[in-house]
Amino acid sequence: MKVNKINVAVIGATGYVGLDLVYLLSLHSRVKILNLCATKNLGSKISSFDKRLKKKLPIISDINKVRWNNIDLVFLSLPNGEGQKLVKKLFYKFKHLKFIDLSADFRITKHENYKRWYKRNHLAKDLIKHSIYSVSEFVKKKIQNYRIIANPGCYPTSIQIPLIPLLEKKLIKKDDIIIDSKSGYSGAGKKYKVRFTHANFNNSVFSYSVKEHRHMAEIDQEIKKRVGSNIKYTFNPHLIPIYRGIISNIYIKLNNGVTTKKILNFMKKKYKRSKFVKVNQLNKEIGSGNVLNSNKCEISICESRYKNKAMIISCIDNLVKGASGQAIQNMNLIYDYKENEGLK
Repeated sequence: MKVNKINVAVIGATGYVGLDLVYLLSLHSRVKILNLCATKNLGSKISSFDKRLKKKLPIISDINKVRWNNIDLVFLSLPNGEGQKLVKKLFYKFKHLKFIDLSADFRITKHENYKRWYKRNHLAKDLIKHSIYSVSEFVKKKIQNYRIIANPGCYPTSIQIPLIPLLEKKLIKKDDIIIDSKSGYSGAGKKYKVRFTHANFNNSVFSYSVKEHRHMAEIDQEIKKRVGSNIKYTFNPHLIPIYRGIISNIYIKLNNGVTTKKILNFMKKKYKRSKFVKVNQLNKEIGSGNVLNSNKCEISICESRYKNKAMIISCIDNLVKGASGQAIQNMNLIYDYKENEGLK
């Protein structure tokens, strides 16, 4: 049922993703921000962290100041492991509350797999069944049946939007897929300098987590769920010395009788009515700059010198379509707003 206006709280408002989220929410005509919460800089204005925020907004406050009865939707932009604690505390006590979690806490449907990939016990195992993993383009109105929305990771968003439809349609082979992704450093969060201490970080491309990047857990899970079987792929993520943006190059083998042009025509038809996915003409050269500060995923399908191979180039802004923008797109789906409301 459509609600004219909703009250929201943003928990973790001063991180890279949190600030983009607050900015986009402040532009949304159907949203009233009641609380902006963080653990530091309490009492400060959010505009001191982001000069784009011209609108009068609540000061940064402690989470204990939130009156949950007045909140309809909670955005959780917290480190992995923290969001689940709050959801566990609030889920049964405030049954009207809905949650959009931008961490990995509810992305993995088996708590054993969550522990394996994130090296911690899940503290809200009983609530996983109440959550839905939501690439917006794939869930649509199903999302309205859930109170906990697991916003996908940035790399997986850029990968799944072009790859899953091709696998579902059986146009490409399931083995020997190569995914080469590059992301701006904001994808590593504000503490990226603590984690990535290699020399010349600001002047180099850095390959990391080559064998097992955490985002592989959700890629594995969602492809098996939607395609019915596992695939064999190599995923190599990189950090590059730009602030925001992701480009994923996906190298695929075509099934017998399939041409690159057939793939292009299928993808154009698949996303013809999509508000945010743009499929370009064959072999168009694109870069992450095409989609900066937008909720778009732009895709180019390119021919190879070999007839049985092709490459897909997929670009998103990791902070928007890869995080805050998709969270708002999911919010719009929950409340039956126009899917692109506040994201035009």
